[in-house]
Amino acid sequence: MDKTGYLILRLAIGLSMFGHGLVRLPKLSGFSKWMVKSFEGSMLPEIIVTPFSYALPVLELCVGLLLLIGLFTRQAILLGALIMLMLIFGTTLIENWAILPSQLIHVAFFVVLLNYVKDNTWALDLKLGK
Repeated sequence: MDKTGYLILRLAIGLSMFGHGLVRLPKLSGFSKWMVKSFEGSMLPEIIVTPFSYALPVLELCVGLLLLIGLFTRQAILLGALIMLMLIFGTTLIENWAILPSQLIHVAFFVVLLNYVKDNTWALDLKLGK
């Protein structure tokens, strides 16, 4: 993969994660209530869903921002992939099969970025020696 292609992929997944977090933060309480309600019939107890629902938008925003500026890129990729794996697990528990492809695509983006992280040349990581 060339450096420009890597940058485009990093920015694309960064914008997706950043945007998810950005739109959810102003309505965090409502988002949390929606997520808790979505998991009412699942195996996951509310005591697990509630803190995750509050942390998710913050994590999405932070991962997205780090990817957009190219800072701690490898760590942001790994955290983003972990977030998506948790979302995939939750999605399967509530049998929301319609959203699963989008989550799998996000994971694929993270895997590609991780495998070609050496091409991450347009990033703050290089400027700061990370």
